[in-house]
Amino acid sequence: MRVAIAQINPTVGDLAGNRKLAEEAVAKARAAGAELVLLSELVLTGYPPMDLLERDGFVRDQLQELDALAAACRDVPVVLGAVVPTEAGPGAKHLLNAAVLLRGGERVAVRAKSLLPTYDVFDERRYFVHAERREPVALGDGAPSLGLTVCEDVWAGEMPYRADPALELAQQGAGLLLNCSASPWHVGKAERRRRMVAALAERCGVPIVFANQVGGNDELVFDGGSFAVDARGRLLASLPLFEPAIEVVDLETAPALPEAAGPEPVAELEGGLVLGIRDYFHKLELPTTAVIGLSGGIDSAVTAHLATLALGREGVLGVAMPGPFSSEHSIEDALALGRNLGIEVRTVDIRPIFEAYVAAFRSLFGERDDYGLAQQNIQSRIRGATLMAISNAEGRLVLATGNKSEMSVGYCTLYGDTVGGLAVLGDVYKRDVYALARHANHAGERIPEGTITKPPSAELAPGQLDTDDLPPYDVLDAVLQQAIEGGRSASSIEPPPGTPDEVARAIVRRLDRNEYKRRQSPLVLRTSLKAFGSGRRLPIVHRYHGED
Repeated sequence: MRVAIAQINPTVGDLAGNRKLAEEAVAKARAAGAELVLLSELVLTGYPPMDLLERDGFVRDQLQELDALAAACRDVPVVLGAVVPTEAGPGAKHLLNAAVLLRGGERVAVRAKSLLPTYDVFDERRYFVHAERREPVALGDGAPSLGLTVCEDVWAGEMPYRADPALELAQQGAGLLLNCSASPWHVGKAERRRRMVAALAERCGVPIVFANQVGGNDELVFDGGSFAVDARGRLLASLPLFEPAIEVVDLETAPALPEAAGPEPVAELEGGLVLGIRDYFHKLELPTTAVIGLSGGIDSAVTAHLATLALGREGVLGVAMPGPFSSEHSIEDALALGRNLGIEVRTVDIRPIFEAYVAAFRSLFGERDDYGLAQQNIQSRIRGATLMAISNAEGRLVLATGNKSEMSVGYCTLYGDTVGGLAVLGDVYKRDVYALARHANHAGERIPEGTITKPPSAELAPGQLDTDDLPPYDVLDAVLQQAIEGGRSASSIEPPPGTPDEVARAIVRRLDRNEYKRRQSPLVLRTSLKAFGSGRRLPIVHRYHGED
C-alpha cells in the first residue's frame, strides 16, 4: 500500500487557509501515486486551538472546511485530525479530538483520541472527551484494516496510562496503524519519538505511519520529523525536521533505511529557534522586521544571529546604546556583529538621558555618590524604552535577549531588558547560548570572537561582572536544570563537585522568588522539557523550597 505522509504547517484558526494547505498536499500525494494520505492532528484548526474551541461558530466552521476537503479529495482516501462533536446532551463536554477517514467525498469513519494529556503544555481534558473503546476501520479493496490513533495514543508505553490503544487495535486485527500527531518539539524529541514508535510497531507486529505537524504556534515549535516504520520497527521513510514535506512510501516494497544519526543538538536547537521566530512573525502577520538591543554581549549577539537566519538581514535592526559604564570593546563588538551579519546598526548614546535621571534622583533621594540598584536598572529601562520607541515609530517587533539562566534567578530588569514581544533565548541556558555562538561561526565568523571569550557583564556599574551577583554559570545551570527540568527540591539537588549545598539552596530560593518577573516577561520559545510559560505553573506567592 502506497501511503503519503504529509507534514504541513497550519496556522491556528486559519480554517480555510489550513484546508487549502491540506488540499494542496493531497493533490501532490495523488500525483505521486498515493493510495492513502495521512495528515496531522487537528490540521484544520491548527494545534493547539485552546479556547477557540469554545468560541461560537468555530467548530461549525471547521466542520464546513472538513466537508469541503472531503469533496475535493474524492479519488483518494485521506486520514486527518479534526474536531468532531459527540452526540452528548446539553451541558456535557461534547467534542472529540479525532482521526477522521475521508473517502468518496464523505466522512466514513471517526475515531476519537483515547489518551488526553494534561501534563506540561497540554490541557486536553478541558475540551475533549476520550474514546471509551478502540475499533479498526475497514478500508476495503484488499487494503489492511486501519488502526486510527491520535498523537498521545502511541505514547502509552512511556506514560502511566491504563489503556494501550495501538496494541488493542493491533490485537483486533488492524494491519496498519496510522497516527495523526501534533507533538511539540524540544531538543532530542524527534529521536526519542522515533525510537519509541519503532519499539511499539515491533510490539504490535504491524507497520506504523506517523504524520506530525510542523511550524511554530505561539511558544510551541513543532518539528515535523514524520516517518514510517515496518512491523519490525525498521525505518521505511523519514521526513525532515522544521520544514513542510510530503513523501509517499510503499509499505510492502520499501527497503529499510539505514539508521542515521540525528542532527547535533546545537544544530537542532538553532533550527527550532529559527522556525519559532519566523512563524511568530508570519502567523501574526507582523511586518517581518525585528529590533534588537546590541550590548556587545553573547545573548544579544546570538539573538541577532538567529533573527537574521529567520527574517533575513534586511529584517533585523540592531541598536547599540552605550552608557556611562559601557566598555569600548563592547561597542566595537556590537558594531562588528552588525558588519558580520550584514544588518543595519544604529547607535544611541544614553548618557544624557541617564544624567537627567541621576539629577531627578538627587531631588528624590538626596545627594549621593551612587544610587545603587536604582541607578543600574534605570540604564536598562532607558534602553528598553528606546527600543519600544523604535518599535512604535517603525513597526518593528522588539526581541528580548535574556537567557534561561538569567530569567530563572531574576538577573534581568522589568521594563528594561525584559521588554519585547518574544524572548528568543528564554528557554536556553547560558552554556547553550555559548554553544549556539560557536556553532554560528562554524563556517566563518558571524559572532565576534571577543564576544565569546570575554567575561559576561551587564555593564551597569564600574567593573561589573555577572559573577559579582551570580554563581559561575556552569554551577548555576547545573542546579537550575535539576530544579526546573528535574523538578527537584533544594535538599535533593546535587550541586557540582566542590560547590557547597547552600549555593544550591540559594539558587532555588532565588528561582522561586522571581516568578513574578517571569509572569511579566515576553513569550518564551520552548526548547526543553520544561520551559517558562504554560507548561510550568507555580504560584508567585509561596514559601516551599524543599530545604528540609
